[in-house]
Amino acid sequence: MPAYPTWLSPGDNAWQLTAATLVGLMSVPGLVVLYGGVMQKRWSINSMMLTFAAFAIVLIVWVLWAFKMGFGHPIGSGHGFFSTFIGKPGTILGHAEEQGQANIPLLSGGMPTFRFPMSSLAYFQFVFAAITPILMLGSVLGRVNFKAWIPFVALWTTFIYTVNAFLIWGGGYFAHKGAIDFSGGYVIHLSAGVSGFVAAAVIGPRLQRDREIDAPNNVAMVAVGAGLLWLGWNGFNGGDPYFAGASAAAAVLNTNLCTAVAFLVWVAWDYLTGRKPSLIAGVNGMITGLVAITPAAGYVNGWGAMAMGVIASTIVYFALNYLSRLRPFRNVDDTLGVVYTHGMAGLSGGLLVGIFADPNMFVYPNGQKVAGVSAAGVLHGNWTLLKWQAFAGLWVIVFSGVGTFILLKVVGLFVPLRMSEENMEIGDTAEHGHEVYPSDVPSLGYPGGIPGLAHSPGETAPSTA
Repeated sequence: MPAYPTWLSPGDNAWQLTAATLVGLMSVPGLVVLYGGVMQKRWSINSMMLTFAAFAIVLIVWVLWAFKMGFGHPIGSGHGFFSTFIGKPGTILGHAEEQGQANIPLLSGGMPTFRFPMSSLAYFQFVFAAITPILMLGSVLGRVNFKAWIPFVALWTTFIYTVNAFLIWGGGYFAHKGAIDFSGGYVIHLSAGVSGFVAAAVIGPRLQRDREIDAPNNVAMVAVGAGLLWLGWNGFNGGDPYFAGASAAAAVLNTNLCTAVAFLVWVAWDYLTGRKPSLIAGVNGMITGLVAITPAAGYVNGWGAMAMGVIASTIVYFALNYLSRLRPFRNVDDTLGVVYTHGMAGLSGGLLVGIFADPNMFVYPNGQKVAGVSAAGVLHGNWTLLKWQAFAGLWVIVFSGVGTFILLKVVGLFVPLRMSEENMEIGDTAEHGHEVYPSDVPSLGYPGGIPGLAHSPGETAPSTA
């Protein structure tokens, strides 16, 4: 008896699961430690808890109904906008769904058959869905109410993320018209940047002293988190061809090329404008490059990837350092500048792929080029792609922004979006009962203290036996 069905490729399945794990590590622990390090000490625990909570919430929502809303059968028939607006909700918890062959119904005739099970596809797409609200979280750290964050993430994943995913990735309207987004420049980063900016405006700013003294509590943690992001992005972009072929390898190389160039260009601009290149600034350049190449990684060649790194890094650098001083950006407290390093970088990459896309790049393992998969940009004589990239980007901006505003207002009817002023003054201890660098470990409900932890330097916890 064979160990697996004839349609399953062990190599493709192994790479898909590996890529998914790399993407998952970008959130947990990547963004966990990055957020925990970049925020002030009294917000470190809160930042990490909000990240873990989002990761857990999205998984439950994803398997119960949201995956099929983003990648299942459409709610209507035909190729009209509202017919292919979103998929029908449904679970993927039965044996047939988990172990059956993966497929995306509206794309089944436009690409080679998947050679791994549906559970691999569902988990791969889950880690993308999970990181999106976690990125958005960077805009509202330091004041968002934990109790409001939980229902908001569930609602946002259900009504915002799935729509954008279906329209662009699930074979919906924009996919049918030819818009492309290799790994989420629009679906993930542009939507997170816009939604985070709107959320920051609705929830309101941090305390004034938090805005004035905005220094990381642990730069080493930031560096570790950033490193996990950079290498984790190999799975982010390398897994999206859905095959362990040449296109996956090219996407990984292009990802690193664009990122390296963007990092160096950002540092160069710091020198040219009279600044000292800090680690935090370098991380902003790195993230800009990673985000910019995301919609294009498998569609452009190496020269295009490097050019995108130069252009996107320059655009976002000046936006973050100068545009941020103007209205409305000046009036909105986007804690980590997500609207710049994710929103603007994602939009830049989505438009630039309309210029640099090379029709010779995306080739499947058997040498087959598929219409609608290989893409040609302006440099190869095609202006249509750029047009639909612009339309798709405009849709994501408007829909994500308006939808986020509505969902926040709905959640706000039942629970305050903003934590109390008293808790904002205190921070982690008020919100979670402990702090990241305690001088004295609290009991947290354990009689005599937490088993195995010291109460103070040199003192062992009492036995609970």
